Amino acid sequence: MSGIALVIEDDDAIASLVEAYLRQAGFEVVRESTAEEGLDAAERREPRFVVLDLGLPDADGFELCRRLRGSGDVPILILTARDEEADRIVGLELGADDYITKPFSPRELVARVRAVLRRADPAPLDARMIEVDGLRVDLRSRSVTLDGAAVALRTLEFELLAELARHAGHVVSRDRLLDRVWGVSFAGGTRTVDVHVAQLRKKLGRPELIQTVRGVGYRILEGSAA
Repeated sequence: MSGIALVIEDDDAIASLVEAYLRQAGFEVVRESTAEEGLDAAERREPRFVVLDLGLPDADGFELCRRLRGSGDVPILILTARDEEADRIVGLELGADDYITKPFSPRELVARVRAVLRRADPAPLDARMIEVDGLRVDLRSRSVTLDGAAVALRTLEFELLAELARHAGHVVSRDRLLDRVWGVSFAGGTRTVDVHVAQLRKKLGRPELIQTVRGVGYRILEGSAA
């Protein structure tokens, strides 16, 4: 893998550690220590992904995450000392692709970066079109329509919907969704899945399409695959 990694972190020791491991993994690293510098670098350098600290000196990292997400679909990995569930949920709802708490393993950080980038890869998953009760998931073009209307989804949301659609009529456990969609163990646990399903239901506009199976996971109404 290659490309620009934008690291927005005001702790020089942590930023240097992250930079060293990302460079070893083959990325060019751009480091910034404030929210304004980070936002400017994101616009000028067009990074492949962003590693974002929440405790920045000039602005709250959540606000910067919101601004980054509003300006594009660059993958965002939050790296922070805030380990409360409420903070993780806010980060996910603002559009972060992963949430890593300090202290952290640099090797795990690189593994999570690779997992996020695999999800963001525009290459087609396979040659099938999945149709489920008015829902069409095109795995070649990575597009979604519901009752004939296009539905705009972010990469992670598409992966989640596709995994559920592949198993239409069957319950998919939260643990399986974490494994298949996120790719690595996520600090937020299965609550992460619940947050993203809620976002997906909102975007689809038909929340009943994705059914909750209490204590297990989720199921899409059975349809057909072509």
